[in-house]
Amino acid sequence: MTVRAGDAAPDFTLPGTDGTTGGRRTYRLSEFRGTPVVLVFYPADDSAVCTRQLVTYTKDFPSFESVDAVVLALSPQGVDRHEAFAEAQGGFAFPLLADVDKAVGLQYGVVGPLGFYKRSAFVVDATGTIRYAHRSMTGLTFRPTEELVAAVREASGG
Repeated sequence: MTVRAGDAAPDFTLPGTDGTTGGRRTYRLSEFRGTPVVLVFYPADDSAVCTRQLVTYTKDFPSFESVDAVVLALSPQGVDRHEAFAEAQGGFAFPLLADVDKAVGLQYGVVGPLGFYKRSAFVVDATGTIRYAHRSMTGLTFRPTEELVAAVREASGG
């Protein structure tokens, strides 16, 4: 299945952590209905590009907040690994979700032919509709914060 802009965003339930005491919990996309959500699919904790991507989005987090967006980052590693990764980087400004069996990645069409996540980003509007979808072909670059924030702004009618 490959979802595109204009499709309803497939709901999901995944374990995750935001690095706080109460932040290790189950996250559901549907719990954020009414708020725009940026879904960031990244291949692996501790890899060079993924680390740079999540550190950049954390540094730029006020831009996401300025459009009232929630950011959720998903990869196939488990919650323990996510917590160690986040701790080693001084924490991230958003939860890291564990799609260990890649079921959500498959729903969103981001699992490549060798079974690795394609670096991808989606903007889901407040009604649960995908308004922006990008899947990287090389995985060596990630979408700039400004592009994602502009997609949220457009999805929100601004």
